[in-house]
Amino acid sequence: MIFLEPVAVVLTLFAVYLTARQILWCWPLAMVSVTLYALVFYQAKLYADMGLQALYFGLAIYGWWAWRHGGEDHGELHVTLASTRMRLVLVVIGAGVGTLLGQTLSRFTDASLPFMDSALTSFSIVGQWMQTRKLLEAWLVWLGVDVFYVGMFLYKGLYLTAALYAVFLVLAVMGFLSWRRSVEEGRLQQATLENR
Repeated sequence: MIFLEPVAVVLTLFAVYLTARQILWCWPLAMVSVTLYALVFYQAKLYADMGLQALYFGLAIYGWWAWRHGGEDHGELHVTLASTRMRLVLVVIGAGVGTLLGQTLSRFTDASLPFMDSALTSFSIVGQWMQTRKLLEAWLVWLGVDVFYVGMFLYKGLYLTAALYAVFLVLAVMGFLSWRRSVEEGRLQQATLENR
């Protein structure tokens, strides 16, 4: 199964690139790549990340629907900003779930790096959910998470995956800038409509 990691890396890179460009086909491609990564993480005994792939699969199905029908009048979803309250709630959820999952994995499994794996997993769920809702701050969550993932994967000897997450850092910056332009264009269009 040595071929799994390189194939998963390539497919995941392409899926994230399409996400940054707001191309709808990012979601079905993500479904394939997360399935492959579930197997990679199982082999590495990174069980929280393995389970995360199942959640990503479900969120990819939801994201595919939401980007097409989750906007106003069941139309296309546009990039927006999260409210301050939502940001706070998501941080609390990410920290709480990460702590509980870390304790569970530490106590009941032979998981490697259970608390780091769990914290990164929980905040990845937060980031992925934000991405399905086209919230600009999703890219900031990914920037933070990806920095730590690079270190964890290097430590675990998953060098291709570490390189992938280093590229994710670049794609997260690209995604943030692209989505921020979308927010600004939306504001400009709204202001134009209001001035008519």
